[in-house]
Amino acid sequence: MTKSSLEDFCEDIVGKAQRGLQLSDQVLADLADITISDLIKIKTGAFNEETVRKLAGPLFLGEEALVSAGNNAWAPRQQEPLEGLHSFTTDYHDMTVNAYLIWDPETSEAAAFDTGSKCDPILQFAEQKSLEIKQIFLTHSHGDHIQDLDKLKNSTNAKVYASDKEPVPGTELFAEGSTFKIGRLSVETMLTWGHSIGGMTFNILGLGSPIAIVGDSLFAGSMGGGRVSYPDALKNNREKILVLPDETIVCPGHGPQTTVAEEKQHNPFFPELNRQ
Repeated sequence: MTKSSLEDFCEDIVGKAQRGLQLSDQVLADLADITISDLIKIKTGAFNEETVRKLAGPLFLGEEALVSAGNNAWAPRQQEPLEGLHSFTTDYHDMTVNAYLIWDPETSEAAAFDTGSKCDPILQFAEQKSLEIKQIFLTHSHGDHIQDLDKLKNSTNAKVYASDKEPVPGTELFAEGSTFKIGRLSVETMLTWGHSIGGMTFNILGLGSPIAIVGDSLFAGSMGGGRVSYPDALKNNREKILVLPDETIVCPGHGPQTTVAEEKQHNPFFPELNRQ
């Protein structure tokens, strides 16, 4: 397993929790009974299990899950190909970003979820599969996720939908609880804000497995930074995403796909759900 298989490393998780809790280095070091030097080493990627175990409590992180992240001991199992779901990963500056295509295998009606930095792979795949992209759904408005929106919209003449809490020019707005159809498939919407003001999760039902396209609300073994509200980001993940059926395939905006069951067991941000 390589360290690059996940979006966030142990140091990223520690940093996100520290920022979210608004703890200075000195305060966090005192709470964990470590030195600031020890803390800085962890935050710059020098893993030390004893130090990480001391940090878990003050940061309200799952100790075993956090140590597992530091040891690169876990990654979600690779999902079996599912007809009706395809992911696209494109480069954006020094990172990668995911977009998704969902379609009804019977009607070939499709919807794109975000665009990534380039929509060409989405368009090429749709052409190869003879899919008609009728809708584009946005998880949130951050630039890496909607970089190629104009091209995707103009190339498909699809309607574009965005959260009414986070408007994007040229889109149709919808509220939490709105439902949509992709052929025979149903799409349910949940407001899972915290990373962004209007972050949306889309639950897709009707394929072989339930699917949750979560944007930057949740990552495999981590979560998006609580840039708007860390407490609400945690709350929404806990009360809306992680209560979905265990077999739900979680499709994040960055990093690999995972499942609700795996996140309940391995995500350090939700220690009350961790089952070791």
